[in-house]
Amino acid sequence: MIRKIIKIDEEKCNGCGLCAQACHEGAIEMVEGRAKLTREDYCDGLGDCLPACPTNAISFEEREAPAYNESAVLEAKKQKAGVLPCGCPGTNAKAIKREASPVMALPSQSELTQWPVQIKLVPVNAPYFNNANLLVSADCTAFAYGNFHQEFIRRHITLIGCPKLDEGDYAEKLTRIIAGNEIKSVTVVRMEVPCCGGIENAVKRALQASGKFIPWRVVTISTDGRIVE
Repeated sequence: MIRKIIKIDEEKCNGCGLCAQACHEGAIEMVEGRAKLTREDYCDGLGDCLPACPTNAISFEEREAPAYNESAVLEAKKQKAGVLPCGCPGTNAKAIKREASPVMALPSQSELTQWPVQIKLVPVNAPYFNNANLLVSADCTAFAYGNFHQEFIRRHITLIGCPKLDEGDYAEKLTRIIAGNEIKSVTVVRMEVPCCGGIENAVKRALQASGKFIPWRVVTISTDGRIVE
């Protein structure tokens, strides 16, 4: 049938995941750091996702598409109860259990060597970027992973951000930082939730656009504080 349905421009999508959160039907999912209309029959054509998108990557179009399947949507909601659209555990999800330590841990020393750390606030050119090992991290990771300072921030220049909450795309600024400075390596630390793919995707595009060959790696942290292999 011919009906109104959303269209996602993948070139404009910054991977923030806000559209997936706004889609009450679950028609949009985050796939490899980009928003995808994975179930056309779940899209009701009302467009709740449009105002949520900070890059105007979503629009309407009229084309051949399967009819909206309300019963399938309701069944899918039951199956996904307790999980947020971004992939994070919700209030009904099984709680993460941790064993309390009988000994109070001694405070660790901060390994941060520069300020500011927010991608949006950091200058494009700064002396500390010269011959730097760059850490680009989703801001939740430092809270989820207990030894974050010692294993990741140490001997790195740290940039943090949240592609889900920050407006705009990090790739342009990261490109300018990488292209305009002598960066030795790039480490990306992200959470396992799909919306964090936005920060990984931004770094990939920045490295490609910089025209430089720089060693880089991605480390993924689980919601219960483990490094995901």
